[in-house]
Amino acid sequence: MRNFILLLCIVALLEFSTSCHRGHEEARQSRGKGPVKIGLSLDSLQLERWQHDRDAFVAKASQLGAEVFIQSANGVDAVQIRQCENLLTMGVDVLVIVPHNGEVMASAVRSAEAQGVPVISYDRLIRDSNVSLYVSFDNKLIGELQAKYLYARAPAGNYILIGGSPTDNNAHLIREGQMQVLSPAIKRGDIRIIADQWAKDWLPSEALRHTENALTQANNHVAAVVTSNDSTAGGAIQALGEQGLAGRVLVSGQDTDLAAAQRVVEGTQSMTVYKPIKPLAENAAAAAVALARGEKVQSNSNVNNGAKEVPSILLAPIVVDRTNIDSTVIKDGFLKREDIYKNVSRTQWPKD
Repeated sequence: MRNFILLLCIVALLEFSTSCHRGHEEARQSRGKGPVKIGLSLDSLQLERWQHDRDAFVAKASQLGAEVFIQSANGVDAVQIRQCENLLTMGVDVLVIVPHNGEVMASAVRSAEAQGVPVISYDRLIRDSNVSLYVSFDNKLIGELQAKYLYARAPAGNYILIGGSPTDNNAHLIREGQMQVLSPAIKRGDIRIIADQWAKDWLPSEALRHTENALTQANNHVAAVVTSNDSTAGGAIQALGEQGLAGRVLVSGQDTDLAAAQRVVEGTQSMTVYKPIKPLAENAAAAAVALARGEKVQSNSNVNNGAKEVPSILLAPIVVDRTNIDSTVIKDGFLKREDIYKNVSRTQWPKD
């Protein structure tokens, strides 16, 4: 009986292996036929920012005659890997990945490479893998812009550093840029870092907790909170507000989501780094179509991911505060003026 069960298990495994091979073979044969098929694997759609990316990417790809198949993993690595495998099985011609974890997703790149499918690492770099192209903003520069803005206005005092997700390579690049600006002042003793923490999955709740703890330790004597994006800025500002410090302590951000733009004009968030999403997504979509067709893509930089110098398209970010939010974010149509200023008295709205 035991031998019979073992035989059944072996037969089942062989059938499963044959089925998988057949699926991959059918997918391989379907590639290159009909419209270009793009697989778009997103870490999550919970943050407003990624919804903008998705919509702009799909619009451009559709304009170029491509179909986009979208999967969102809600921040779960195993789910994202499985979704990438599903997209490959569907026969996509190119895979575009926004990784939740830039190291874990190397396995998805290897799977794509085995099937001859190019991979674009979108916004966040996938490490230690043969990625075909990286499309993002200059993340080290983002960190530099954040730190320069705060340091110019608070050249001395206690600083809190709150980085993004430790699994996101961008978070480390941003921190590198921040420290490049702040390190000389720290060495001189002008600036004292009273807390240096990372926010799991860029969660506001993580930033809230870290900021609360730091304020307690410093007895509320804080000059600036260097938060690496707008969601963590929101958490930090909530903690500051509980102590009556919102608007009195400088806070940085990134992404220019609606809540952050509102805080900027209200005066509780000092600045944000605006990354025009439309050109980012459109560059990625155009590159995806070109790679799927076997065409060469023009890059403007190279970024080392631990395995190779990855050809990269890096776009320039823009510092935004109350003085230029109208001439950048609103002028571009990224956000509407009435939405940004809705919590501000009409008398304080800028005149056309």
